[in-house]
Amino acid sequence: MNNEVVLGLVQMNMAADFQTNLRKMTVMVKEAAEKGAHIVCLPELFNCPYFPQYNIDGKLDREQIHYDTIPGPTTDILSSIARDNNVILVGGSIYEKAGENFFNTTLVYSEDGCLLGMYRKTHIPHDECFYEQSYFDEGDTGFKVIDTSHGKISPLICFDQWFPEAARSCALDGAQILFYPTALGKVDGIEQTEGDWQFAWENVMRGHAIANSVVVAAVNRVGREDKMEFFGGSFVIDAFGKTITRAGNDEEVVLATIDLDHGRRVREGWGFFRNRRPECYQQLIERK
Repeated sequence: MNNEVVLGLVQMNMAADFQTNLRKMTVMVKEAAEKGAHIVCLPELFNCPYFPQYNIDGKLDREQIHYDTIPGPTTDILSSIARDNNVILVGGSIYEKAGENFFNTTLVYSEDGCLLGMYRKTHIPHDECFYEQSYFDEGDTGFKVIDTSHGKISPLICFDQWFPEAARSCALDGAQILFYPTALGKVDGIEQTEGDWQFAWENVMRGHAIANSVVVAAVNRVGREDKMEFFGGSFVIDAFGKTITRAGNDEEVVLATIDLDHGRRVREGWGFFRNRRPECYQQLIERK
């Protein structure tokens, strides 16, 4: 395994039409591959509008919203795109129906189109214009570390990014790169009174990168969707907090070359893991 890996981030503006999004995604993944990407990541819910911005009173018939099954048409497309472009593909996330449950789910495919693993979003927000608990069940997969030809990776999803426990769990299990497909932006009528959301969003993940000696890649949506303006700003941060690349606020494919050995050197040199005191951390597993 070569320790130098090229990451490709696909920052998309989603249309209302499912097929339009799939066609755009196909073109952008191909662009990332042609530019040399080994691993390509898509945004959260890349094949549809961000429907959780709408509050639903009473019982929600979730089957009225476009959903996917595994396997299904979207997974078939993700598999073929990974194979056709010879890339590892972190498939953003899809709205998955599994029996009676609905999940926000990431799928990871190898260069030959094989499904390497899947992860269902653990932390589900429920705030104004982010009414996700009306649509998604809590993920039941636990955190995942997926072994690829270009390192061990962990997919997490959007709201998971605010929880250091998620990043630490993946790193302790051997993850070298954390991917966060995301849907975050400004909302009409909501003031950012606590501070700049984008600044906090990037910097909380900078902390995860440093504390865990891992590379962090966040891939955001971009563009206007009704009351929401997704701000893009997709980025890659190295294992000591340096921003390697950051996208603007338009659709684009951005690439970053990272050195997996750098994370090993940081971890060995700074000793964040070997100096842990797990016996002192009981409060972390107690619900307050």
